[in-house]
Amino acid sequence: MISCHSVVNLPEARKVAIFGGTHGNEMSGVTLVNLWINNGAEVQRSGLTVKPYITNPRAVEKCTRYVDTDLNRAFTTDNLSLPRIEDLPYEVRRAQEINETFGPKGSSNAYDQSIAPASCSVLLNEHPLLHYSTSRSVGKHPIGVEVGPQPQGVLRSDIFEAMRAVVNHGLDFIELFNGGMEFEPCTVDVYRVSGNMDYPRDKKGNITAMIHPNLQDSDWVPLNPGDPVFQTFDGRTINYEGESTVYPTFINEAAYYEKQQAFVITRKETLKANGIRASNI
Repeated sequence: MISCHSVVNLPEARKVAIFGGTHGNEMSGVTLVNLWINNGAEVQRSGLTVKPYITNPRAVEKCTRYVDTDLNRAFTTDNLSLPRIEDLPYEVRRAQEINETFGPKGSSNAYDQSIAPASCSVLLNEHPLLHYSTSRSVGKHPIGVEVGPQPQGVLRSDIFEAMRAVVNHGLDFIELFNGGMEFEPCTVDVYRVSGNMDYPRDKKGNITAMIHPNLQDSDWVPLNPGDPVFQTFDGRTINYEGESTVYPTFINEAAYYEKQQAFVITRKETLKANGIRASNI
């Protein structure tokens, strides 16, 4: 836990990439980035180079999550170091191109921030000492913005506007930081990933129960021992058997069926953060 009694000097952020279409059927990010590619005035800020970018155009054309493999898992060291040949899966070649444009990953030349498809809840599942293969990991200081749950291949105005607001607030923050505003120490409630919960299955791997109606659409709502989590096809309730209260998220996420994941289990923590200011002020 970080002490909150000091102010840290950090370098200015000067290059920002806004990624959309990493998953081609998440329409809010795709639509916003295309909007800003055609007219970027809304996202431009003083002293910043802001580049909206469609990361997986073939998946966007097909309105599918991906073509060959999940682009948001493709930015591994092994993939990025492979020879550039046509036989590679499309998303691996795309990861190499994106890394070349906005990276190289982990270098001082990388773009300062990547924002991708908003919940104001902070999901703590990454650490600078660990290796991640998401599209935003190319950025020097990556931030992922997830608005949802949203139906795949469908554009909803509430999700579109929420994502638009979050990205613009992020750009406003960077502009104020670069301009010399000092941000005071604070505390932040975060949700640290502690595991995943799969659906009940039979011996052949087939799902035998659904998300319970009480749990559906209850992301970030406390889940207590004994609370309903699944409902079998004959109407029987299966309760949560954990030993303490947790906070589920990505509940019944369509894209996670292939990952055998009914929801992500998180635990709530409060972190203390230093104040920050630009190092050249």
